[in-house]
Amino acid sequence: MKAMPWNWTCLLSHLLMVGMGSSTLLTRQPAPLSQKQRSFVTFRGEPTEGFNHLVVDERTGHIYLGAVNRIYKLSSDLKVLVTHETGPDEDNPKCYPPRIVQTCNEPLTTTNNVNKMLLIDYKENRLIACGSLYQGICKLLRLEDLFKLGEPYHKKEHYLSGVNESGSVFGVIVSYSNLDDKLFIATAVDGKPEYFPTISSRKLTKNSEADGMFAYVFHDEFVASMIKIPSDTFTIIPDFDIYYVYGFSSGNFVYFLTLQPEMVSPPGSTTKEQVYTSKLVRLCKEDTAFNSYVEVPIGCERSGVEYRLLQAAYLSKAGAMLGRTLGVHPDDDLLFTVFSKGQKRKMKSLDESALCIFILKQINDRIKERLQSCYRGEGTLDLAWLKVKDIPCSSALLTIDDNFCGLDMNAPLGVSDMVRGIPVFTEDRDRMTSVIAYVYKNHSLAFVGTKSGKLKKTLSIGPQGITQEWIGMEGDPPGVNIASQEQMLCVCLQCLSHKAISDQRVQPLLSCFLNVPGNSS
Repeated sequence: MKAMPWNWTCLLSHLLMVGMGSSTLLTRQPAPLSQKQRSFVTFRGEPTEGFNHLVVDERTGHIYLGAVNRIYKLSSDLKVLVTHETGPDEDNPKCYPPRIVQTCNEPLTTTNNVNKMLLIDYKENRLIACGSLYQGICKLLRLEDLFKLGEPYHKKEHYLSGVNESGSVFGVIVSYSNLDDKLFIATAVDGKPEYFPTISSRKLTKNSEADGMFAYVFHDEFVASMIKIPSDTFTIIPDFDIYYVYGFSSGNFVYFLTLQPEMVSPPGSTTKEQVYTSKLVRLCKEDTAFNSYVEVPIGCERSGVEYRLLQAAYLSKAGAMLGRTLGVHPDDDLLFTVFSKGQKRKMKSLDESALCIFILKQINDRIKERLQSCYRGEGTLDLAWLKVKDIPCSSALLTIDDNFCGLDMNAPLGVSDMVRGIPVFTEDRDRMTSVIAYVYKNHSLAFVGTKSGKLKKTLSIGPQGITQEWIGMEGDPPGVNIASQEQMLCVCLQCLSHKAISDQRVQPLLSCFLNVPGNSS
């Protein structure tokens, strides 16, 4: 079928998002769209090369786009500056080590290279582009011209993930002024825990061809900067995996937001059933042994309806207006999250979804309370997937403050009680799938993308609450991924959504709206 072109019209007015109330944020009826049109530009890919990841250089406004078999560098007005081919090539996902290291007895076929992770290493002016070929090896590309600086593949540490899906890997760079940076990698393992840790910290050497690139920050016979899923876990939950949705660093910690299955007993029942739940994972940046690993369940509730399946998240500052409403400092970190109502026995989401806000300090306070109680000897470690049997907490006399990074006891640790976010608004028909937020002139702005490819902005004016407004567009594209840089908002259609396309080829589309925050009235 011929690729379908979509022509977008974007009508943008000044966007404000201010919370009203500490427990819930009320919703007003949508306001009419402004008639002043904002400029936007579009870049279309080939029907065969779905877009997977998008990053914007905050210094230049240049856009780096990870696609199937190709990396693009685009100008801020979406002109192609340079491309770098990453595939296809002869491969078989059963080859471990990959066939470029040693001969593989599995039949080789021409295989696409799906971009699974795209990060800008600002300190060394390079792009880290990891794909699905050869068990997830990465290229380090010069930002200026996408020249290949290095492509390490000769050690097992160089294979980051064997999962083919583009959304299965998340990375966070921790930068230092006078030391090599670190790369925290979190990935689904797809039933191969013996090959891939689910979470690890790696070295980012200054020299892109250095032998130690992507080596574990620490590794000896007993301890390493990683966590693997034990094989015993698969005897209880055969299809167990941890799916990473988002990651970021804040203060002394690195955080990942996840979806994962667990076995629970329904009320009044002695038998257990498998359900999916969302959890936040926290690690200390300087913890080389991962003794600081803590998980805490997160979710959202509104009008008695629970939203438990995380779809997307974005870290932003509170800003003066929203901070005043929530009782936090303007520079405090907030997590803007999208949850779906979902089916607890399946990871498949229903269309009912909610936009919720978490105050990061409140999550950290809950983790500190849990650490303090465990080191008083109260309860168990509460991390069923890692510790198949209940292990009691051990008592120890020590002071646990906001920056406590764990010991080789009472770790890793789980929090049993869910931390609930503040609901902003809900959408019952067109599931929200992506979110971005940032502060402009003391106001917190948010854009939400939906399953059908629509883009919603939120506008709050006074005590009446939140107003939502659809940004006008034509067509029905299958998914949205969004990113921003200063006064530019980029909307990437078909990002992370190629699996949903079954009966037709859809031309991937990238649109950038310019001067987003400006007042159009």
